[in-house]
Amino acid sequence: MDAHSRGQADEIDPADQWVLNPQTGNYELRLNHSAGQSPSQSRPRGATTPGPRTAEGPGSRSAQRSRTTGAPTEAPVPGQRRRRAPEGPGGPASGPPQPGRRKRKPAKSRKKKALLWTGGTMALVLVAGGVGVYAYYDHLNGNINKVDVVGAGSTGFKKDQAVNILLIGTDKRTGDGNEGYGDKNSPGHADTTILFHVSKDRTNATAMSIPRDLKTEIPECQTKMPDGSIKTIPGQADERFNVSLGQSDRDPGCTMRTVKELTGLTVDHFMMADFNAVKEMTTAVGGVKVCLVKPVKDKDSKLDLPAGESTIQGEQALAFVRTRHSFGNESDLDRIKIQQQFLSSMIRQMKSDETLTSPSKLLDLAEAATNALTVDSGIGSIAKLKSLAEELAKIDTKNITFTTLPVIDNPAEKVKATVVPDPTKAPQLFAMLQSDTSLTEVKKKQQDAKNAQAALLKGARATAREVRVDVYNGSGITGAAQKTLDWLQNEQGVTRSTNKSNAPEKAAKTTLTYAPNQADQARKLADLMGLPATALKPGTQDAEALAPMTLVLGSDFKGAGVPITGPAKAPEGAQTADKKVCAE
Repeated sequence: MDAHSRGQADEIDPADQWVLNPQTGNYELRLNHSAGQSPSQSRPRGATTPGPRTAEGPGSRSAQRSRTTGAPTEAPVPGQRRRRAPEGPGGPASGPPQPGRRKRKPAKSRKKKALLWTGGTMALVLVAGGVGVYAYYDHLNGNINKVDVVGAGSTGFKKDQAVNILLIGTDKRTGDGNEGYGDKNSPGHADTTILFHVSKDRTNATAMSIPRDLKTEIPECQTKMPDGSIKTIPGQADERFNVSLGQSDRDPGCTMRTVKELTGLTVDHFMMADFNAVKEMTTAVGGVKVCLVKPVKDKDSKLDLPAGESTIQGEQALAFVRTRHSFGNESDLDRIKIQQQFLSSMIRQMKSDETLTSPSKLLDLAEAATNALTVDSGIGSIAKLKSLAEELAKIDTKNITFTTLPVIDNPAEKVKATVVPDPTKAPQLFAMLQSDTSLTEVKKKQQDAKNAQAALLKGARATAREVRVDVYNGSGITGAAQKTLDWLQNEQGVTRSTNKSNAPEKAAKTTLTYAPNQADQARKLADLMGLPATALKPGTQDAEALAPMTLVLGSDFKGAGVPITGPAKAPEGAQTADKKVCAE
């Protein structure tokens, strides 16, 4: 139902725009609350409002309904919602409801009820939960495309567990005006893929982009064919990630399995959108603000924008996220950065008051989102999406971090056309996601450690020969204390060091405990061993002359002479959704 341009719809309850004409028995859209309704503006009782759809094949829901009944199944049209009568001094006034009266705009404290996250896919829940129109609710349910991913994902999600959702943008060329994009004869690829990890406590989320040109293993997978049969598709080793979808009849479940093979994380659900989704969603929200360092006029993508801030929607929005030749070094990795900036801006727009307080925009968004999305059957209803959105609504934009899977150029290629996971950084990021570690918290700890380290380094240092330290082994590694002692004495000149054998109990982290009057010794030892500031534990009372410091090697000990790192590092370039960044 397009209420966006119908008079003063922003201030009218969406349900009250439909009234029953007793002469015809039909529900009619009231454009002017004082004027009559023309026949062209009425619809039969039970008619639904079709939204823009991509091309449908013989197996689509609408085609199946037509074959069964000869015409699309009609759902009841929303009736007019009863209003509460005005209250007088003695309580609610008697008398009939007043359907023509405008609703008061919601109070400021009630405006931000939910966070409409990445790409606006959850816009529909505000409509479904807010307008109270059950027929329209059913209509939105009918819009949603569902895929039964055989053996992939989970049956649902629990409120006390982390959730992993795979957001897939396919380059399949369906819909009007998309002939110039993607591969003309292809069923589509996983062109843009983001693993959206939502923390167990719902305080933060990480959106990790996976490059389409990443070489990885695509495991064997099963897909349900149009006739209901199950097809087993053999796996492929050392293949581009983007062929995990569409090619050889692979469905999104195959992409979900590929991500699990790559990251070690079980993907619970997927949401897939095509080119039309970008155009329809950005138009529905009234445009998305983007910022450019310099003007762009790209003949391939047709992107034409000035320097500074612009608001884009429709074809321009699609051109912005598709262009490869306007930013950075024209690689897919730089295009990913642009897409992350775009999605961050769209999240902010979705959460803005101008969106959340506009019934017409919310209705447009609900139509666009449900028409454009394909999801797994585990979340393939408004009720399930609404439940998921209520969980996502708890996350502040400052705690949604966009990052990209760390990669290096493929060493097997002379001409660098593909990438492979960075052998050091990628496992670290996967480990943080597997342990449900917040990247925003990691970045904060990094900064705290850096500040503490800077304060520590300001003081004076003792010489190596002046350092006195007792070494305890709490690492669980046999011989760690002796190897460290040998390294300190023979290679670093810390001759006044002693092996005290095993610590009383196993230690998770390496620590150096020292007295205030030993701070110069602690700084020197920290320099030699690469200890972070978080490992240094100063006491409150000075030590006696010749007393040693206490060094306990923890589970983070990697070997004598190997620096003890500080808190885990967030990937380079990680950016939170609340930050405005200009593309360059």
